Amino acid sequence: MFTNPDYNNFLLDKGLFGWVYKILTPIEWLMSEIMYWFHKLMTLIGLPSKGLSWILAIVFLVLVVHAIILPMYIKQMKSMARMQALQPKMMHIQKKYKGKTDQASKEAMSRETMKLYEDNKVNPMGSCLPMVIQGPVFMCMFYMLSAIPYIAHGSRRTLGAFDRATAAEFADTHLFGLKISNTFGMADTSGKIIIGIFTFLMCAAMWYMQFNNMRKNLPAASMEGSQYKMQQMMTWIFPLMYIFSAISMPFAVLVYWLTNNICNMLRSLWQVHAFPTPGSPAEEAKIKRDHINENKRRAKTGQMSIEEEELQKAEEEAKRREEQGFQRAQPKRKRKKKK
Repeated sequence: MFTNPDYNNFLLDKGLFGWVYKILTPIEWLMSEIMYWFHKLMTLIGLPSKGLSWILAIVFLVLVVHAIILPMYIKQMKSMARMQALQPKMMHIQKKYKGKTDQASKEAMSRETMKLYEDNKVNPMGSCLPMVIQGPVFMCMFYMLSAIPYIAHGSRRTLGAFDRATAAEFADTHLFGLKISNTFGMADTSGKIIIGIFTFLMCAAMWYMQFNNMRKNLPAASMEGSQYKMQQMMTWIFPLMYIFSAISMPFAVLVYWLTNNICNMLRSLWQVHAFPTPGSPAEEAKIKRDHINENKRRAKTGQMSIEEEELQKAEEEAKRREEQGFQRAQPKRKRKKKK
């Protein structure tokens, strides 16, 4: 026997969280409209108004968010690659001011570091931007999907496209026999199994993303010491933390969360493939892959391979040395004409 929630007491509208979610209302409104209109599109092509059409609306919302973030993510990857290329210069600046604790030295080190960033058009905070965007989006999604059952029962005001009738239709949607408005505590045994499977897949996607980054995208020098051991431990701890959050959320949120984690994992795999960390196994693989692809491109256009070109250059250099000798001709000083 499972206890139904108190639909007259929506906790997310109270206290500090209520204040934060009120500020995020415009984002919540926009997300509800995106879901509503995509659901309408699904019904126009023949899907039932209850069921898969609402599930696909949630998935589509995730894809829209990732499409918006992707250009910023690519810019972030390029910025991180430039940051990694600047590490030797950064280490030189740090070594220059090592052991100097006076204020003048600290300010000078800060100025040189900022100038290095400006000259190379690098923003050290750029890597945080996609996360800054995804955080409020996830909060709004959690709030909206949690609020829908309360709207359906008439105990909460409407939210964007979700009036009482639309919210009731959404809340009554089932996936694999489980209402998407149900939490783990409200579900029967089969529903708990489904929520458990979704939670496991969420954790697995996050774990593999972190595991793949550590296995392929870390330089050999970084794969030792206490910091590396801490990263290994976090690879297991973060996914396990999902379990405690997942059991308190509506199943619709888990659909969003699983889709989001899969998108993050695929994006991370692409990052390791296209923008590997210098000195990492992924970079070595990329260098070999680029070499093979370049030779294939040259073969298609009838050009000589990279190896043949290097051999030809070596032969030309050897021939030049035989003809001119190994000593480089000294430049002759031009004599000034007498006036």
